[in-house]
Amino acid sequence: MPVSLTESPQAFSQKLGDSFVSTGFAIVADHGLDQALIDRAIGRFKAFFALPEAAKLKYKVPGGGGQRGYTPFGTEAAKGADKVDLKEFWHIGRNLPPGHPFRAEMADNVWPAEVEGFEQDSYALYQAFDALGLKVLAAIARYLKLPEDFFVATVKDGNSILRALHYPPQQGKPDGIRAEAHGDINTITLLLGAEEAGLQALKLDGTWLDVNPPPNCVVINIGDMLDRLTNGYLPSTTHRVLNPTAERAHLPRYSIPFFLHFAPDYVIKTLPGCVDAAHPDKYPTPITAQEFLNERLREIRLA
Repeated sequence: MPVSLTESPQAFSQKLGDSFVSTGFAIVADHGLDQALIDRAIGRFKAFFALPEAAKLKYKVPGGGGQRGYTPFGTEAAKGADKVDLKEFWHIGRNLPPGHPFRAEMADNVWPAEVEGFEQDSYALYQAFDALGLKVLAAIARYLKLPEDFFVATVKDGNSILRALHYPPQQGKPDGIRAEAHGDINTITLLLGAEEAGLQALKLDGTWLDVNPPPNCVVINIGDMLDRLTNGYLPSTTHRVLNPTAERAHLPRYSIPFFLHFAPDYVIKTLPGCVDAAHPDKYPTPITAQEFLNERLREIRLA
C-alpha cells in the first residue's frame, strides 16, 4: 500500500520505515512532484534517445565513469554479472559553482543541443527530486530516532544523479535482460514508475515480487550506502528489470530514477544505535562516500 506524504510526520515516518525494514522498498503517494514538469522532462529524454547513434555518442564523456551525459547501450553490468544490461541512459548531476571543493569529484553537466528545453526541464526535475529526497530522509531520521535534520549535512552538495533510462524494443531472443539483479550504490533511490512492467524486488524468502506502483506514485528504495550506515537495519534490496513479454517486446521502456548520494567527503560509519549484542557491527572500517562510489563503479564496469 502506498504511504502518503500528506499524513502526519510521525505516521508517515512509521509506515515508511516499517516498509523499508521489511522489504527495502516503499511506495509514496502525494509526493508533490509537478506532473507537468515530469511529462515535459520525459518528452525531452525520449527525444534524445530517438536521435541517431552518432549524435548521441557526441555526449559520451571519455573517462567520466558514466557519471555525466550519455552511456551507450550495452555498457553497464550488474556487480558480478556475466552479461551487460540491455539499456542506455543519460546522467545529470549537481551544478556546482566555480571553486567548489567537490568539483574534483563532480564534473560539469553536458547538455544535448539537439533537444530544445532539455537542460531547463531535466535540471528542474533534478532539483524537485533533491527536495523530495530531503523530506524522505527526515522521515528516515525520525524512524531511526535521530534528530530530524540528521541527514541534511550528510547530503549537502551530495553527488546525486538523475538517470534517464531507455530500454529499447527487443527482437528475437535477447542475450541478457534489461537490468540484471543488483542493489543501488547510493543512499536512497526515488523512482518514477515506468509505462512498461518489468521491475521486480527480491523478497526475504528468495522469491521475486513485481513492483507495479499505482499512477502518480514514487517508488523509493534503500541504497547500499544507507544499508551500510544502518548496519543492514534498513536493507538495500536486490532488484532487476525483466525483459518484456513477446506481446510487449516491440515497445520501449523508459524510467527515471534519482540516486540520492551523500556528499563525497561524508564518512560512512555505522550508526551506534544500529549496533548491539545481537547485531554486531558488520562494517567496522569506515569509508568515505566517494571511496565507496569509486569501488562500486569499477565493479559495474563504468570505471
